[in-house]
Amino acid sequence: MTTDLVARRTYLDPQRRTIVARAIAGSLAGLVPIPFLDDWAKAAVLGGGYKRIAAAHGVDLDDDAVKSLVHGKTPPPSIAQMAASGIMYRIAGLAAKRMLLALATVNRVRAASRTFTTMTLFDHYCARLHIGPALDGPTALAVREEISRAIDQTPGALSFHPFRRGLSSAARSALKATLELADLASGGALRRLLTKKSESAPITEAEAVNDVEKALETQLANQGGFLARTVAAVEVQLSADGNPFLDGAIEALDRRWRARRLAGIE
Repeated sequence: MTTDLVARRTYLDPQRRTIVARAIAGSLAGLVPIPFLDDWAKAAVLGGGYKRIAAAHGVDLDDDAVKSLVHGKTPPPSIAQMAASGIMYRIAGLAAKRMLLALATVNRVRAASRTFTTMTLFDHYCARLHIGPALDGPTALAVREEISRAIDQTPGALSFHPFRRGLSSAARSALKATLELADLASGGALRRLLTKKSESAPITEAEAVNDVEKALETQLANQGGFLARTVAAVEVQLSADGNPFLDGAIEALDRRWRARRLAGIE
């Protein structure tokens, strides 16, 4: 990266810690080897991140917008689906559980890298491309789709190394305690929320996002804690490596979104 390029992207610095933390915590939540439950936990982590990024730029996100940014066109898992998948995991044999755990772990580093890139592009969108005080569900879905296309069409890839180093100890911990990792990622919020669900108490997506967000901020404030130390290490590595792929993806998003605007598509 040149000095001019670094200076041009300094507006992305304030939210980098937030984004790295959500990329890591989302990957930890995704290590739960139970279909649907891992998606639900990850969504609660990422939803708060998107809300925080938008708020930093004075952009209001409603619940539909948060769901669109996190899930895209795929609806979030239902409570019934989560309950059924939990039963399936409990009755699975040891070999099947090990296979599920291996499959759940193998793409975590790649997922963390992708999440970091996606949320950074959303940060750029809020800072440079968004018009108006709010972002609704349909527009948020369009933003998410254009971000995905910009990433997919940019040659190369963001280096996985910073996230691989940061998540290696988490992967080892997963072999010892599967659900504990998701609870670690949410500071205990996941377990409390699931207890609420088991008691048939109604709980909204917004409640889940807010509860997990508070827990994550508490963990990040603890400088000696696992999450805060991991985030700091990844931040240092990302700064040292430079991100030419990220800049290319940002420029691709600029071109795509401005083309939509010129075509009268919002």
